Amino acid sequence: MAEVTNELIYEVLKKMQDLLSGIEHGVHEVRNEIVALRGHLIVVQQDVANIYGRTASIEIRLDHIERRLDIADAAPAPGI
Repeated sequence: MAEVTNELIYEVLKKMQDLLSGIEHGVHEVRNEIVALRGHLIVVQQDVANIYGRTASIEIRLDHIERRLDIADAAPAPGI
């Protein structure tokens, strides 16, 4: 069995420190990507909310037009 010396321990610890530094850098990059994805998700959620709001506004206007033209259905369509 090889003799364990301070130099051997130092070399092993130095390699471990380099590996941990690389892992830390990788985790930092992943964290930045997650933050960017969160930002994109927020924008998509806002876009969807705007689409729903605009669709609701169009439906209200269409209902108003149908009532003015007296062409509204007797009962609202299912799911509305």
